[in-house]
Amino acid sequence: MKSNNQPIGIFDSGIGGTSIWKEIHALLPKEKTIYLADSKNAPYGQKTKEEIIALSIKNIEFLLKMNCKLIVVACNTATTNAIQELRAKYDIPFIGIEPAIKPAVTNSKTQIIGILATQGTLNSELFHINAAKYKDVKIIEQVGHGLVQLIENGAINSPEMTHLLHSYLDPMIQANIDYLVLGCSHFPYLIPQIKKILPAHIQIIDSGEAVAKQTQNILREKVGFSEAEDNQPIFYTNTNPKVLKEFLGVEFMVEEKEF
Repeated sequence: MKSNNQPIGIFDSGIGGTSIWKEIHALLPKEKTIYLADSKNAPYGQKTKEEIIALSIKNIEFLLKMNCKLIVVACNTATTNAIQELRAKYDIPFIGIEPAIKPAVTNSKTQIIGILATQGTLNSELFHINAAKYKDVKIIEQVGHGLVQLIENGAINSPEMTHLLHSYLDPMIQANIDYLVLGCSHFPYLIPQIKKILPAHIQIIDSGEAVAKQTQNILREKVGFSEAEDNQPIFYTNTNPKVLKEFLGVEFMVEEKEF
């Protein structure tokens, strides 16, 4: 496979997909990445399928103008509602993210798992098709109303966040889940708070590491790895960059840009 120094494009409905970016950057540090935080339109989870497709196309058109070699849809809602349409429309590899039901179901001892996700993900046809494969396991679905907005506002450690998480997780604990699947790329940032609520035996699963490995596979099999020396990541947001900067750290530059 020849080298390919074009960047990897990544987008999400805000800052949550940086949890995916961090996994990709850790596994593939030589790759240049361009990240779009569409915070102006967050959360996607309360929008219609048509709106989600339109927003995804807007983001992709921006990334294509930046000469990206593949695009990571670092948003569960955009993946489950739009990825089939995107793959049909564009001749570029896409990597999506969706709730990691399979490892939870495979390893569950109680045969009861919980999924915390957005309404858009849980209502999607793709999610229902995947969940229906596991008829012997009870899957408790919980919409995380309000969580994305609080994360986008930098209120991860707020009393309101603690209250919401208890209201969503306590019934799952009482139902005897032993795995909690995080079905939104924003939610890994809540793991410290979630661990304070969940008993120690309940395992938390998110999709970040799996997405990074799939990105590596696509680079190896189809696209090519970068050999460029300039691999400084670029971050764009269409709202105030302050919160995104706080999530990333001072060493990364964030540019506010209309898209």
